[in-house]
Amino acid sequence: MKKLVVLTGAGMSAESGIATFRGSNGLWNNYPIEQVATPQGFDANPQLVLDFYNFRRRELLKAEPNEGHKGIAALENEFEVQIITQNVDDLHERAGSSRVIHLHGELMKSCSVRNTNQPFDISPEQPDIHWGDKAPDGGQLRPFIVWFGEAVPKIVEAIPHVASADIVVVIGTSLNVYPAAGLLHDVKKGTPLYLIDPNEVYTSRNDIVFIKKGASEGVKHLRGLLKNSCNKK
Repeated sequence: MKKLVVLTGAGMSAESGIATFRGSNGLWNNYPIEQVATPQGFDANPQLVLDFYNFRRRELLKAEPNEGHKGIAALENEFEVQIITQNVDDLHERAGSSRVIHLHGELMKSCSVRNTNQPFDISPEQPDIHWGDKAPDGGQLRPFIVWFGEAVPKIVEAIPHVASADIVVVIGTSLNVYPAAGLLHDVKKGTPLYLIDPNEVYTSRNDIVFIKKGASEGVKHLRGLLKNSCNKK
């Protein structure tokens, strides 16, 4: 079974109602990065940061996987699918995908300020983190999110998957956020590479099959291309 690696960004979940960060109506238009997505912002106003992610968590709980998520999950019937996502939502898992690496953390998890590598599940019935909520080590709980300026430890796990992929698909990412965007440098020469996005995406690579559609229609189109490719062999 061929290995298909899928790198997803905010555009993957946009059709599910999850706000992107850099789009025309993105979250950064309402909240400066420095206030809600940096360690310094948390130190300066932890309540604002907790409230921001509490709101995002409640919005996520109302969202459902879109046809793009479901289409990627269905590809597990034909390929060994490994998802590497920049998204912090759990929509890939809820759609049925079994192998997901979250580069930037997970919204439905928390961690201690004393150890950001040890996550704790957050109950959907009690989705908020409050100031004064403590981890077992006594540290204040914070969102299990990789903030700007923090290390991205999961990138080490992601690189070998990209390097060993038979097919690579990129969906809904601007390819501007590093180190995630740098994963394309690890794709073996000659590996089929597909990019799904309704908007223009700048990349220096000239070997990409560009599918200019949203996630749901794009994944549907992709599955047709992959099926035709397999039938020709």
